[in-house]
Amino acid sequence: MSPQPGPTHKAPAMDDVFKALADPSRRQLLDTLKARSGQNLGELCAGLDMARQSVSKHLAVLEAAHLVTTTWQGREKLHYVNAAPINEIAERWINHYDQPRANALFDLKKALEEPIMATTAFVYSTYIRTTPEQLWKALTEPAFTQAYWDITFETDWQVGSPMTWVNHGVTIVDPEQKVLESDPYRRLSYTWHTFTPELGARFEMDPSLPEKMAGESRSKATFDIEEQDHGQVKLTVLHEDLDADGSLIGMITQGWPAVLSSLKSFLETGEALQ
Repeated sequence: MSPQPGPTHKAPAMDDVFKALADPSRRQLLDTLKARSGQNLGELCAGLDMARQSVSKHLAVLEAAHLVTTTWQGREKLHYVNAAPINEIAERWINHYDQPRANALFDLKKALEEPIMATTAFVYSTYIRTTPEQLWKALTEPAFTQAYWDITFETDWQVGSPMTWVNHGVTIVDPEQKVLESDPYRRLSYTWHTFTPELGARFEMDPSLPEKMAGESRSKATFDIEEQDHGQVKLTVLHEDLDADGSLIGMITQGWPAVLSSLKSFLETGEALQ
């Protein structure tokens, strides 16, 4: 799956986000996608008491506010809830609002980030003031990944090459850890790391959890980089091939927003989020 090609856009203003959320039909669409993410237009229309044209118009507003992001699977356009704008509000502007509004935003942020158990993929889009070249370095070079993620990769970033992960000081080697796609400054994809007992001990997990996750499907992460207007780059992360009833989907749904917020802060300010 890959993002839909099209014209460049700037990151949404907060006014656009609040306007998109103000309409009950659009909130209903978000609820529908929250219940089952990755739906096409026909599936969304079938599950809602709305005309196809109305659903299309509401989706356009939600996409413009980046509360919904899309990928293509062949000729089929799939829609996903994107929590990034809510994270932006919570992290950067929440102190400007009174407590009732703050509580409402927190509840919405929490709801959007909760695991979607009916899907096998997680999608998240964010805008970063950087260049495609710098973002590529931040995704691949150890000096960058160590700074905002505490993870490094030992690989030559050629398609099919193996990847050794050093995850928070734990080295993980497995022949199934490999580079799947590598198009510098545009697209990167690789299989996810193996869950070892050593990694579980590092994070003080219940010993049965790494064993359980090691038995789940081998998932993969894909990073699409799109240069935008106003000196920004849109980064879309698609983590797919997850087990809908597995443990990993809940972990990555919580983990990716934090990692990408730290990446954004690191590239824009030089300081990673702690």
